[in-house]
Amino acid sequence: MITQETPDISHLLQIAKTAAMEAGEAIMQVYTSGEIEVDLKADNSPLTKADRAAHEIISRHLAGTALPILSEEGKHQDYEQRKNWTWYWLVDPLDGTKEFVKRNGEFTVNIALMHESKPVGGVIYAPVLDSLYLGSVQTGVYREEQGLKVQLKPLQARYTLQTLMQQRQVAVIASRTHLSPQTEEFIQRFPNTQMFNMGSSLKFMLLAEGKADVYPRFAPTMEWDTGAAHAILNALNRGIYQQGLQTELKYNKEDLLNPNFVAL
Repeated sequence: MITQETPDISHLLQIAKTAAMEAGEAIMQVYTSGEIEVDLKADNSPLTKADRAAHEIISRHLAGTALPILSEEGKHQDYEQRKNWTWYWLVDPLDGTKEFVKRNGEFTVNIALMHESKPVGGVIYAPVLDSLYLGSVQTGVYREEQGLKVQLKPLQARYTLQTLMQQRQVAVIASRTHLSPQTEEFIQRFPNTQMFNMGSSLKFMLLAEGKADVYPRFAPTMEWDTGAAHAILNALNRGIYQQGLQTELKYNKEDLLNPNFVAL
């Protein structure tokens, strides 16, 4: 819902675009140096100096907007403080750190503009591919790759599980590192599938570009893993739904862990 307090979303996304691309440059400096030093965080997830550098660059750019920032690599404010936020930034400075360490190029910078419990704008930048996705309902969605800008068209009508079941073939996205038995069981519901494996938020962008139909995720993710992609998909008349496919993911929860979801 647009209110009188709504900021200039197009302008804010241009700031986020600049931040994402500059962070991508810093990430690539580490990536090409061959000096990828990996630390482990409390949850045993990897952390590199590229994560830290990207976080610092993005935070510096977004600070000028005067909106709060919730970043994976920053201080996580208490729920009692952030539950009152109306507009804020949700950031993953380096989504796909495992892919970064493996050096397969499938990692992204994710910046989402949030309004209360919903993402309303998103920027996703894949530094190795030099491919950037930017979108909101207000601006539309485009992909910019090596200087070429392409507008992505929204679906005329949202997919449902029933409509997918009626297709001759369903293109399914699966995580390269998190293919759970529950995910495999979901995939088996379709009689004829074409499988795609991809890392980071690039999985969601296969949906955005119409190259895939559905992405089931029955393994842990955090809000910053999905926020930017969720905004882009919503602008394309797609969604990221909780497991029952009745409601979409909610954000700025007390627990920042996402439930299982299906994106389509």
